[in-house]
Amino acid sequence: MVVDFILNFALYSFIGWMMETIFASALQRKFINRGFLRGPFTPIYGFGAILIVISLNWIFIPTQNTSVLLISKLILSTLLVTVLEFITGFVLEKIFHTKWWDYSENFLNLKGYICLKYSLLWGMLAFLLIRIVHPVIAEYIYLIPVSTKRYVAVFFVIYFILDTTISVISALDLRKTIIHYSDLSLDIYKEKIIKYKRIFFAFPRLILLNANVLNRDVSSILNDRIDKIKDEIKNRFSD
Repeated sequence: MVVDFILNFALYSFIGWMMETIFASALQRKFINRGFLRGPFTPIYGFGAILIVISLNWIFIPTQNTSVLLISKLILSTLLVTVLEFITGFVLEKIFHTKWWDYSENFLNLKGYICLKYSLLWGMLAFLLIRIVHPVIAEYIYLIPVSTKRYVAVFFVIYFILDTTISVISALDLRKTIIHYSDLSLDIYKEKIIKYKRIFFAFPRLILLNANVLNRDVSSILNDRIDKIKDEIKNRFSD
């Protein structure tokens, strides 16, 4: 049971990363590694999927009507994932003193962490998960030999521990850089901003940090870096 949950978590985290990355890359017309972790996984999708699967197995809904049962499951799933998104956004803002995403301009939002639009999107994804995706995935995972699943699960546990540790350390270092920018020389500050450019591109709201501080504007530093890279490429081809 635990092994299957680990495999499901890894798989849904990867699927979530793919959806987010394809969407963000299409909008910005360049590859964007959309996720907190360095690797191709977005854990909130993994947690969301597992939360839905567990709740639907453990929570009893007193009805025999198939339509009512499905609607009840969808409402419950949507609420659970919406709460998860709210908690994640709240915790990230408390740690880093800024919103990693902001739905404040969306209709019926709550403190910018969640809104009706994306809650409905979660509901659509939950419907696909319940009716189509999870039954197929569960069947294929069941066919994998138990010993093989254990080795793969151990690999993913070790991987997620390492990636999460590295990513959290990087994010905390970035937080320290942003908050205590005055303690750093301009060159060191710029080096650190460029070092963590993946995080800024993955979560564009963070680019607004220190926007009104002379020579510390994150957006200007990243744009200057991009311009320099473009100039280097042009010079190479011109030579």
